[in-house]
Amino acid sequence: MLDKRNFYIDGAWVAPAVENDFSVINPATEQPCAVISLGDQADTDAAVAAARKAFDSWSQTSKEYRLQLLQALLAEYKNRAADMAAAISMEMGAPTDLATTAQAGCGIGHIKGFIEAFAEMEFEQPISARNSSEQIIKEPIGVCGLITPWNWPMNQVTLKVIPALAVGCTVVLKPSEIAPLSSIIFAEIVEAAGYPAGVFNMLNGDGVGVGTQLSSHPDVDMLSFTGSTRAGALITKAAADTVKRVTLELGGKGANIIFADADDKAVKRGVIHCFGNSGQSCNAPSRMLVERSIYAAAVETAKAAAASVKVGSPTENGRHIGPVISEVQFDKIQGLIQVGIDESNLIAGGLGRPEGLEQGYYVQPTIFADVNNDMRIAREEVFGPVLTMIPFDTEEEAIAIANDTVYGLTNYLQTQDPEKAKRVARRLRSGMVRVNGIDSQQAAPFGGYKQSGNGREGGVWGLEDYLEIKHITDWK
Repeated sequence: MLDKRNFYIDGAWVAPAVENDFSVINPATEQPCAVISLGDQADTDAAVAAARKAFDSWSQTSKEYRLQLLQALLAEYKNRAADMAAAISMEMGAPTDLATTAQAGCGIGHIKGFIEAFAEMEFEQPISARNSSEQIIKEPIGVCGLITPWNWPMNQVTLKVIPALAVGCTVVLKPSEIAPLSSIIFAEIVEAAGYPAGVFNMLNGDGVGVGTQLSSHPDVDMLSFTGSTRAGALITKAAADTVKRVTLELGGKGANIIFADADDKAVKRGVIHCFGNSGQSCNAPSRMLVERSIYAAAVETAKAAAASVKVGSPTENGRHIGPVISEVQFDKIQGLIQVGIDESNLIAGGLGRPEGLEQGYYVQPTIFADVNNDMRIAREEVFGPVLTMIPFDTEEEAIAIANDTVYGLTNYLQTQDPEKAKRVARRLRSGMVRVNGIDSQQAAPFGGYKQSGNGREGGVWGLEDYLEIKHITDWK
């Protein structure tokens, strides 16, 4: 079992102020794979103090120097990509191929994207072409507390840490305590890249402890959190007394509107997407809205697609899905599957583990048909491989159902009519709309409306979240 009790604070690996061991559980075996320590107030204070001390000098370094360090970080990340994939697979159950290509691989993509956006970004410019005597300057906001989740560890770590460091902020990273191993490797990567002491700090802890301490800390200027909507609300309240900036990337219950003129792969594509990463993605298309004229056929197609999804060990190669993260998550999903059974029509999957998998937090790929949007299974974020199918009659009804949710992260629509696609996309109340299975081809803003959070991650928008705007007059 790995011993990873130390924290990375002020350029050194240090022991926690008070011993507080916590076992990291491999979700495929239900056995401990590592031991970490959960930090307390003294550890949080030390990390924040180190970041605060480093900020004055780091914020004044040149853009060229910080760009050079980002390039060094990218090189070190590539060197450790195999280690990163192995850690992610062990800590959160991503199958080997997914861990290598998507989970660890997305970190490389995000670092590259931020390097490109940062290189092109202007930090000083006149307020307008007609008035050069007034200057707008974009400056780093200060010390940033960054709290990341377990479902896409490096996706979220790189979407927060890289832009913060790029623009001149100093950071304290708190990864999820149930999937911390990849972030420990990331801290080693930052150290190897040569960042000055105190610029990047990492400590483990839970939400009630270190999470709350960072949120309420008077020397933290900004808090960026990814996780559940419930936790995001608590963090916002904890941060209120110090009036720090808070950005949140929270839950989702994305609608996937499939019109009768959709391509013949739309239904299967939607099912596979929903079940990807074992359904543990905030942007999963977990509500499939199908035009009634093709609904019966879509149900049969979805049922067959679910049957084709394999569930298996993370150590095996292939395009199967692995376990969900924890016993707590497994039990929650099982409870919501029972709710769906009681409410609607189960057409695939159901309660319990898949056949032949008696150990590990494995969930059957599950689909409910004949759902309406008032049902609990259609309204709550399951965060597992569970899909609901809802029929609709008109375009107006589809839009109304899609928007009838507290969330607004990602919606999807499938149609071969370009004008309909534009018309519907404009009316969907979400930060992102994906049309006909096409994802973004470059660094793009990731974030949502309503209770899916605020702020945007990725590209120039992600950099801007960590900047203050200063207006100066009589600039000569």
